[in-house]
Amino acid sequence: MQDYQAGQAQRWRKTMALLSVSLVILFVVSLGIGSVSIPIGDIINVLTGGAASKNTWTNIIINFRLPKSITALLVGAGLSVSGLQMQTFFRNPLAGPFVLGISSGASLGVALAIMAGVSLGIVSSALSSWYLVIAATLGASLVLLLVVAVSIRIKDSMSLLIIGLMFGSVTGAVVSVLQYFSSAQNIQAYLVWTFGSLGGMNPQELMIFIPVVLAGILIAFVLAKSLNALLLGENYAQSMGLNINSVRLWVILSTSLLAGGITAFTGPIAFIGIAVPHLSRMLFNTSDHRLLIPLTCLVGAILMLVCDMIAQVPGSEHLLPINAITSMFGAPVVIWLILRKKNLRSSFGA
Repeated sequence: MQDYQAGQAQRWRKTMALLSVSLVILFVVSLGIGSVSIPIGDIINVLTGGAASKNTWTNIIINFRLPKSITALLVGAGLSVSGLQMQTFFRNPLAGPFVLGISSGASLGVALAIMAGVSLGIVSSALSSWYLVIAATLGASLVLLLVVAVSIRIKDSMSLLIIGLMFGSVTGAVVSVLQYFSSAQNIQAYLVWTFGSLGGMNPQELMIFIPVVLAGILIAFVLAKSLNALLLGENYAQSMGLNINSVRLWVILSTSLLAGGITAFTGPIAFIGIAVPHLSRMLFNTSDHRLLIPLTCLVGAILMLVCDMIAQVPGSEHLLPINAITSMFGAPVVIWLILRKKNLRSSFGA
């Protein structure tokens, strides 16, 4: 038994090491891809404190591509962990920030900030980073609190998902009303935001974005054992001495920070939150959150970097919406895995 556990631990260490190395390689490669191709050697020189062969390359890496790649890492990890917590908390493989209306709530908060906020003069700048983060987080928290309140009375997961979708429809209707009464300029600003984008974040915004996402992920790591207990049901978890109400509040806080903060800065990004947790469970055959959370972070970050590199359209000046890329290339992978496993729920409870 001890030999088996030692072998299992060694395999997990190798898996983590392989994923970490892959992530580092993709991160470096992503810095060289774009309308201007930059050699790997120059990228490494810049990352180690040196300079590239051309001053313009150094400027491109430091001021544009490095913040963009860091954003991709955090978005992939954050949305993946957010979806993982939702699926475990609701014990439903279809749960995720978008399906339950959480991201829709965040979008509503941003819509109020961009359209109602500007037109009513509520703030001096509706695109202020703190203003958007607070608005999106409050919007996500409100919808998630409503879903949790309903979940206390309704135990059927499919009914809960339908209610979550209805919350999303209501927030969408409110956004439509705001668009109807807003100026063309504000509508265009919001529409561009909904396409999703990993670029354009300056160092000051990163100083806000990074702590928000890391705080949400850190809470998830702390909740790992509690999430394991919830896999067996709330009654079993309570019999083990778990405070369900406390865990519920912390999950709400973590998911709201992740879904709200990421949506505020990058726009709504589909697929990652619902798909990556399933990919991690299926590929690595585990439901232990002490392993699953770091695995999900790594897989989500890797997948987001790959999608970002595809969106760059290497060798072209065009930049595709990241939201379209994550759905276009990610959904077929999930469909293939479902067909291969025959039953998505079996991987959920693996």
